[in-house]
Amino acid sequence: MARDAVWAVITGMYDAYARGDRAGIDRLLHPDATIWDSAEPGLITSRAQLDRVRDARPSDGPAETGVRACDEVVDVWGDTALARYVLRVDFAHGEPELVRTTSVLRRAGGEWLIVHVHENTL
Repeated sequence: MARDAVWAVITGMYDAYARGDRAGIDRLLHPDATIWDSAEPGLITSRAQLDRVRDARPSDGPAETGVRACDEVVDVWGDTALARYVLRVDFAHGEPELVRTTSVLRRAGGEWLIVHVHENTL
């Protein structure tokens, strides 16, 4: 089922993030993907720009203990899919962060790739 394949891409992206596997994340992003990152004010429009944002993140921030996408609503129309979900980020200390997220995916060459992500911290 296409819906399950789309959701597997989304959860696969966060599994790769939790492993620190940047290449694993990048394999799921279309080369021209755009991202509204919850911690970045401008629209990320290239892989080079995404890498600069990633590299600029502080290494001494709160220790994350888990990340999980949940409460998903996924719709598929042909080769286009829309996934809406809440991303829960848990920390060693303090309350979890909840990020309302929308991802757009396109099927290309038989596989789903993320073409846009929009994050909004609640």
